[in-house]
Amino acid sequence: QVQLVESGGGLVQAGASLRLACAASASIFSLNTMAWYRQAPGKQRALVATITNGFTTNYADSVKGRFTIFSDNLKNTVYLQMNSLKPEDTTLYYCAAKERGRTEYSYWGQGTQVTVSS
Repeated sequence: QVQLVESGGGLVQAGASLRLACAASASIFSLNTMAWYRQAPGKQRALVATITNGFTTNYADSVKGRFTIFSDNLKNTVYLQMNSLKPEDTTLYYCAAKERGRTEYSYWGQGTQVTVSS
C-alpha cells in the first residue's frame, strides 16, 4: 500500500507562511490526484486543495489567493505553500491520494499540526 508522510507543520503568527510537504511511496502521476484536507475538533473534514497529474489544481474558497499546491513528481512529493496565514487556518492538515479511476481517496497520512496565533 502507498504510504504518505507529512511534514512542515508548526506554530507561527498571523500573516506568516508555512510549507507543508507530503512524501509518497509511489509515483504521484500513478496516484493521479493528491490532496490536502484539514479537520478541526468538532468539525467536518474539509478539502483544502487538490492537484491532478501534477498539474491541474483546485482550491477551497477559504484559501484561494493564499495557498498554493504544487508537486515534484520525480521526488514523489506534493507541497502546500501557505501564505498570509490566519488563526482560522489552525488545525490538523492531512495529505491524501487517490488512484486513477477511483472516486475516493484511498491513502491518508497521519497529519501535521498547523497553529496560527494572533
